[in-house]
Amino acid sequence: MVFNRREFLKTAATASAALALPALGSRALAADAIKVGALYSQTGGLSVAEKLLANGVMMAVAEINATGGVLGRPVEVVVEDGASDPKTFSEKASKLILKDKISTVFGCHTSASRKAVLPIFERRGAMLFYQTHYEGFECSRNVVYSGAVPNQQLANYIPWIVEKLGKKKFFIVGSNYVYPREMAKVSKKLIEAAGAEWVADEYLELGHSEWAVMVSKIKESGADVVLSNVVGDSIIAFYREFKNQGLSQEVLPICATVTSEIEIAAMGAEYAAGSYTSFPYFMSIDTPANKSFIDRFRTFVNDPKAVTYHSLEAAYFQVFLWKQAVEKSGDLSADAIRAGIRGQTYEAPGGKVTTDPDNLHCWLTPRIGQWQADGQSKVVNAYPAPIKPLPYSAYGETESNLFCTSNGLDAAKLKG
Repeated sequence: MVFNRREFLKTAATASAALALPALGSRALAADAIKVGALYSQTGGLSVAEKLLANGVMMAVAEINATGGVLGRPVEVVVEDGASDPKTFSEKASKLILKDKISTVFGCHTSASRKAVLPIFERRGAMLFYQTHYEGFECSRNVVYSGAVPNQQLANYIPWIVEKLGKKKFFIVGSNYVYPREMAKVSKKLIEAAGAEWVADEYLELGHSEWAVMVSKIKESGADVVLSNVVGDSIIAFYREFKNQGLSQEVLPICATVTSEIEIAAMGAEYAAGSYTSFPYFMSIDTPANKSFIDRFRTFVNDPKAVTYHSLEAAYFQVFLWKQAVEKSGDLSADAIRAGIRGQTYEAPGGKVTTDPDNLHCWLTPRIGQWQADGQSKVVNAYPAPIKPLPYSAYGETESNLFCTSNGLDAAKLKG
């Protein structure tokens, strides 16, 4: 996902939380500390969102240390700045692994940065924990994927749109890069399987802010629902133009896979009210565990209005999955973490999560939220339990498992 400083700095809740990251990169580490990396953009156009993710990691580490650390040792974080640039991410990943001798790094936010660092983690035998929902089509022995894959956002979503909203004609729109295009590929199969049709599949470049022509195309297309894979600050321009041209969310709703609490806050809740998003986590989940998480996060970043959202929650809970894996194996090596993480379960703010032993992705609970006038979502549909992640879901469940097994990610081989 791409988030631009130009829009998000207008939102006090998001910006103040984002700027709260302690400057730990230069701090001397305790002699007996377990070092982990946090590789997120601290500068550049992606920094507002990525500082939030770094805060999620830092908060989890602080809570772990407050209860005795890991293996009786404190955990210290070496923070590196990816500078919103894939090449810099690659350089900093090498530094963390080779110079700092770190075997586990939490980080990256976009598929571009993940792809840039992946060869380094695979070649050097280190583990990356990646928290962002993504397009799938990847299984690596050196990555734990704690964000959603397409089947965890779309398998519930498309049939619900057809059956519950009564929509039959989809206009698919997205930003022009890998995530939206691959999500569209999966969506088309699900749309057709549900007895509906897609009338268009259109893209504009990342960061595009002039949406008048595209919205006019949507109006004239005959579509009765918009499936939006638009990302970053383009979301804000898109939703505002949608409303400005008089389109109604009741008649022609936007059903998104990316729009979250931080974009809603940045655009103004009135522009999104009545639209939908599918995510495993929403800030509005009404449980004591989630309310506690929100309160603790606001205290941690010293901002009583800070928002939480899907990738932030995953950045937080993945640290606890790592902790459990290390304590199970008693070893900090990548091979030991890989073996120890298999099947690990944690009660996250959004509910139970489990690391799949076959593909190192997380079992998550699909949910659909409708955005309200107060900027929060109302969860209108939720699975009763987490579902298995299928990174190659465009090819079906059996093929998805075979793709991951072919990469050596079956349970037997994961033992090392």
